[in-house]
Amino acid sequence: MADMMGRLAELGTATISDALDRLGLPGSAHGIAPLANGTRMAGPAYTVRYVPAGDPAGTVGDYVDDIPDGGVAVLDNQGRTDATVWGDILTTYAHQHRLAGTAIWGVCRDVRVALETGYPMFSAGRFMRTGKDRVEVADVQVPVALGDVQVRPGDIVVGDDDGVVVIPSHRLDEVFALAEDIGTTEDAIAAAVVDGMSITDARAKFGYHTLQRKA
Repeated sequence: MADMMGRLAELGTATISDALDRLGLPGSAHGIAPLANGTRMAGPAYTVRYVPAGDPAGTVGDYVDDIPDGGVAVLDNQGRTDATVWGDILTTYAHQHRLAGTAIWGVCRDVRVALETGYPMFSAGRFMRTGKDRVEVADVQVPVALGDVQVRPGDIVVGDDDGVVVIPSHRLDEVFALAEDIGTTEDAIAAAVVDGMSITDARAKFGYHTLQRKA
């Protein structure tokens, strides 16, 4: 599994997104972007769902202790940008315990720590105000939203400079195989262009315009 996660990170979200399109699967999380370029992640999702704080207010949760090494924390804060659900303490823990990364439908804070450690952080933005007494954990390990994509526990979450994609766990082998084929084809097109072939001819030869099209 670790080898596959590494390979998915190498293939990248653009290639995986094309594979998802080819299979008619949603998965490209619109509006979720990397905190910094140059970071990549791939791993199974551990999901957390937030709701507005009640009376009495609940907590923002200590769920991170339960995420295994190599997991991706996926936090659904309903896209809120006025209250954060991830900061420096969680980043420090996650980096120390070798989580693959974090993806938030919402915002993070204390970004300096993530930037200095190179911890892979993907979110809808950054803001300094705490979520404590503003939001609370409602559920863990349930289906959640990441932008306009549903994420179930164990789904594979891949992030890089282009954003985040989500692969349904029960379609992983199929998506992975197709992404490998698409990656190989795109490499062949690039090599042909380097060797002097025109873009038009190279794309026609290898079927570039139909790589993402459903069969």
